[in-house]
Amino acid sequence: MTALPGTPTTSRVFSRSDQILIGVAVAATIGAMVVRSGSIVPFVVSAAAVAVLAALVGRAVDHLSDRLGAGAVGVLQSALGNLPELFISIFALRAGLTTVVTSAIIGSILANLLLVLGLSFTVGSARNGVLRFSSQRARLIMGLMILSVASMLIPSLASYVHSPASGHETALSRVTAVVLLVVFALSIPASLRRDLEPTAAEEAAEAKQEMDEGNRWPLWLAVGMLAATGVAAAYVSDLFVDALTPAMNSLHISEAFSGLVIVAIAGNAVENAVGVKLAWQNQADHALSVILNSPLQIALVLAPVLVLISPVIGGPSFTLVFAPMLVSTVGISTLAVLYLISDGESDWLEGAAMIGLYVLVATAFWWG
Repeated sequence: MTALPGTPTTSRVFSRSDQILIGVAVAATIGAMVVRSGSIVPFVVSAAAVAVLAALVGRAVDHLSDRLGAGAVGVLQSALGNLPELFISIFALRAGLTTVVTSAIIGSILANLLLVLGLSFTVGSARNGVLRFSSQRARLIMGLMILSVASMLIPSLASYVHSPASGHETALSRVTAVVLLVVFALSIPASLRRDLEPTAAEEAAEAKQEMDEGNRWPLWLAVGMLAATGVAAAYVSDLFVDALTPAMNSLHISEAFSGLVIVAIAGNAVENAVGVKLAWQNQADHALSVILNSPLQIALVLAPVLVLISPVIGGPSFTLVFAPMLVSTVGISTLAVLYLISDGESDWLEGAAMIGLYVLVATAFWWG
């Protein structure tokens, strides 16, 4: 029986794009397991596998979006999207690559604030004109971002000025980690608020999505896909770290650049794909929630967790003492993004400027 035009079909669970993404994820994971010889190819294959698995996590969360609000989607998407980076950081710490981890934490914040948000503004504005979003939500997230980054950098400042606390960086980092985790717990209710009215563009986009319910994953499938992908991401992240040092030596790339750019981008593929896609669909509030919640959770959750678990995973203790260049760039970038989004709208030129700033920062770390 032929369905009427505009009538959703329910015969398919996976759309064609779902099938392609799942197939590529399986192939990339198997490839990362099999390809182990050489110094460059295993690194490239494992990095691609991490990125594709992160994108599959994003697809699974996307299929839950009709059951959640914009804030909840952003929190869940960002939390699960940061899982590959958490796994990479744990294995890198065990391998003694502390510089890679510290650079990757700052690099992930910068990649989301400048590169991904800039790409989203550029792509979304090029298609839909000026993007408009809730300035209230943007200021809330960025306000927490500034406070969390400032708190995260206090151990670094104490070390730079040789204060009496400079000899106690480990203890100060652990106290800071606990404070940041408490702040994150208190921020969850505000992030899950649904009282902000959707824009007309988002209502139209959501109505269009409802016409395609035939490809909507059931709840059990979306949750099961998240679990399976998380396990695969943990395994592939271990392979990625094993291949990282030989690749750095062969390509003559510094640990700082590897962490700031390569690890950060590979571990944040979800925000690259989902954030840009949402901006392209003119769902600016959802895009901002997904993109900005990721660096916020890196500062409030990922970095503190690494501080607290580093004594038990092996390798050196991890503290929140960052290099001065890292502290300066993340501070300037955070303030710049707050200024650009505080008016509740953005266009392609602001996005291009943010991308340009990210390129300059990345170039400055090429030599270490």
